[in-house]
Amino acid sequence: MIARIYKPARNAMQSGTAKTKHWMLDYEPDEPRRVEPLMGWTSSGDTRQQVRLRFDSREEAIVYCESRGIAYQVLEPKVPSRRTIAYSDNFAYTRRGLWTH
Repeated sequence: MIARIYKPARNAMQSGTAKTKHWMLDYEPDEPRRVEPLMGWTSSGDTRQQVRLRFDSREEAIVYCESRGIAYQVLEPKVPSRRTIAYSDNFAYTRRGLWTH
């Protein structure tokens, strides 16, 4: 049983950073999912896949795993690169691309 500690990425529909300030703890699946033959649903006997814990900091999640003897893996968040562009750059004399309306 290995736990993953990570900071969730923002949703593609989000422009802000809501719901990305907490650290999450998920468990890696122990057994593969299987398709139930009658209805075609995907199922698994591993109930730890349904557990998702939220912590305010990475250290709290690490202390939780160490106090309960859970092997864990910390995934560092990727910082998005932001391009700052001014509106006046659209009309600059040194503009690289062609101007189209």
